[in-house]
Amino acid sequence: MSDEGLVQELKDLREQVLGVSDTLVATADGLLVASDSYEIHAESVAALAAAALGLARRTAGEVAIGGLREVVTRAQSGHLVVYAIGEQALLAIRGDEGLDLDGLHVNSRAAVERLAALMSVDLGV
Repeated sequence: MSDEGLVQELKDLREQVLGVSDTLVATADGLLVASDSYEIHAESVAALAAAALGLARRTAGEVAIGGLREVVTRAQSGHLVVYAIGEQALLAIRGDEGLDLDGLHVNSRAAVERLAALMSVDLGV
């Protein structure tokens, strides 16, 4: 796995989408793999994002609404969006209150595929 390739992918996503301030990739159990972050403690966010993703997966399964796409936390001053990278990893994105969510959703699909390829993760699709 190329850490440099992962970091470049994260930087590219930040530069492509208005309002993205921090990005990271972590394992599904919350261990930081790579980050492009300046304003957050990436290790802590990796662990919390994994917990949020795990809870959302269980909730989606319990209420039978299909496979999880993402977890969006919208707060007073911004967003944290967590995307699954297969069953083994995740992409977490922090954005300000002006985050272009539509642009993020469009760009994140391709980013998740590229990150999965760099990490050799099966997306199951």
